[in-house]
Amino acid sequence: MRLIWNGLNRLTALLMIILLAPVILAVAAWIRISDGKGVLFVQDRAGKDGVPFRMLKFRSMVHNSVALSAQLGIDDPFGLVENDPRITRCGRFLRRTSLDELPQLINVVTGRMNLVGPRPDVLPQVACYSPQDARRLEVKPGITGWAQVNGRDDIDWAQRFVLDRWYVDNWSPLLDLKILWRTAVSLNRDEPPVHVDQINITRQQAATEQPEVSRAG
Repeated sequence: MRLIWNGLNRLTALLMIILLAPVILAVAAWIRISDGKGVLFVQDRAGKDGVPFRMLKFRSMVHNSVALSAQLGIDDPFGLVENDPRITRCGRFLRRTSLDELPQLINVVTGRMNLVGPRPDVLPQVACYSPQDARRLEVKPGITGWAQVNGRDDIDWAQRFVLDRWYVDNWSPLLDLKILWRTAVSLNRDEPPVHVDQINITRQQAATEQPEVSRAG
């Protein structure tokens, strides 16, 4: 069943690319005209079983967003802050409507993602996963997921891990269809309040300090 469903995901994504081609081209042109070169944001993310892949998004932040986070005093370079100055002029609209995720249809066609699954995390954060956290890597990541339709950015990572484990344990095609429907009816949503996540900040600090402790010993 899973193999058949994965194949249907790839076929559906291909059809969506064809049908949404005018929207995709319009968004790409908007970003190029509004914010200059670099229409796509490409980043290594953890796929199924933690295997890295190049995830695609429309760029919604400035080019040096991770480096800029240190200058702004943002503890989590991969998180957001209130009125985040790293988000571009058109990026706020793209993120609110999830149009920035459209290039990930290519990731689905190539078999690295599915339409539904846990959102792919960045590699530095995956490196700090506990065995329980890593259970979210047992399935392909998705453009949308159970955690996204149950809070998205307004829940912390501890809650996301719980929701993603529930999804892995209770997966079915019917559940995926339910998530896709709930995603579709909430696309033009209000921007959620920024939730500063402490778990990744704490884990990253611990990982940074560990070599110093080892050398001291």
